[in-house]
Amino acid sequence: MRPHIVTSAVFSLTRLASTSATSRATTALRSSNLALKPFAATCPHQRLFTSSADQCHLVRPQHKTISNTSATPTASYSAMATSKSETLLDLVKSRRTYYVLNKDLKISKERIQEIVKEGLLHVPSSFNSQSNRVLVLFGADHDKLWDITTEILKPIVPEDAWQNTVNRMNWFKGAAGTVLFFDDQDVVNQMQAKFPLYSDKFPIWAQQSDAMLQYVVWTALTAEGLGANLQHYNPLIDNKVASEWGIPDNWKLNAQLVFGGIAGDAPPKDFQPIETRFKVAGA
Repeated sequence: MRPHIVTSAVFSLTRLASTSATSRATTALRSSNLALKPFAATCPHQRLFTSSADQCHLVRPQHKTISNTSATPTASYSAMATSKSETLLDLVKSRRTYYVLNKDLKISKERIQEIVKEGLLHVPSSFNSQSNRVLVLFGADHDKLWDITTEILKPIVPEDAWQNTVNRMNWFKGAAGTVLFFDDQDVVNQMQAKFPLYSDKFPIWAQQSDAMLQYVVWTALTAEGLGANLQHYNPLIDNKVASEWGIPDNWKLNAQLVFGGIAGDAPPKDFQPIETRFKVAGA
């Protein structure tokens, strides 16, 4: 083994040990050339000179391991992964339904569009069919959507329930925007023709993928400090929406996510006992 490799490897390893263990580590490594052969054989060259050398897949020398009070790479990764999952779960917990919203956005309209696009690109779909479609409305277009919905509901809703309906329409119109979620029926039909064995499942799978997209966008907007609520005035508003915003005939409307600044508290949320809803086996 070439001396400069030995010297560099020793220097790298001794950086991980305490100062008091430095002389013992150096003596142990110098006592046998075999101690460093696994490093050269199995670890990328550049890692010999970094503290990540012990992450390589190598046969460890059989001499006594030098203790190190710092966390191991595995433990550090585990802690980091736990932290990331807790961050995600915190967002899951904080996502709530807010009905009373305003037009004050804490982030730009461009950022909201980026969030929707990222979700649209990366949410899974059956056979990677990518059947999800989205229309985002801001400003006057958002207001128009809820004016249209109000007009359509007027002759349908009983008179004694109309004021409550008006109040809800005012809540939605008072928000900053709406994300409309669709699935592309042409894509669904193509998948049914291509995989006839699963023909009856593709409409269901398309809706499941669309639901995941709705949840991802909703949760991401929550992370940005916005409130939202999910509505389903389809199919009553489908034709008007299509004619007003040039929606293709093959786009089927599934839901409307109303979003904006939070102007009121979320309603109380009760939870059924987890014991009646969760099972595990083999743990």
